[in-house]
Amino acid sequence: MVLVLVIGDMHIPYRSDSIPQKFKKLLVPGKIQHILCTGNMCLRETHDYLKSISSDVHVVRGDFDLNSNLPEQKVVTVGQFKIGLIHGHQIVPWGDHDAIAAVCRQLDVDVMVSGHTHKLEAYQQDNKFYINPGSVTGAYSPIERNPVPAFILMDIQASTLVIYVYSLPPEGEMEVKKIEFKKGEKGE
Repeated sequence: MVLVLVIGDMHIPYRSDSIPQKFKKLLVPGKIQHILCTGNMCLRETHDYLKSISSDVHVVRGDFDLNSNLPEQKVVTVGQFKIGLIHGHQIVPWGDHDAIAAVCRQLDVDVMVSGHTHKLEAYQQDNKFYINPGSVTGAYSPIERNPVPAFILMDIQASTLVIYVYSLPPEGEMEVKKIEFKKGEKGE
């Protein structure tokens, strides 16, 4: 079992104060092996927080990140899966599934992770899996008026991904949904 945290669009301190405490209680050192971040961390302290959870942190540059040394895109291999990572502001129109699929093909990956819209999505299409972790802080976005704080935890088991989607709706009770993706199976 290899656990990969997929997180992004924090916008701390500009659009949100912090990651919700209910999430922080789950995101503790020693349990997660890899972190994939879609960017818009905004502060070095946010990156340091992620490094305190796992030493293997992969980040791409968001449109609010000041660190110009961060890459625009990245491909990370975890187990049998090649995972593409972009922020998503490069996708036109923003969040467009066909445009994201084109980047997925260009990068030749099994899983494509993008952010920017602050809209939580996890779906299978054409034998690939697509993830947008939303905004872990629930930060405001002009695209998604009332974003729900969310993140995704992937459990990689050989050729199977078990995806746990964590969200914190306005009612305040955490929701967890489970999705399974087997490499080589056709999606919807």
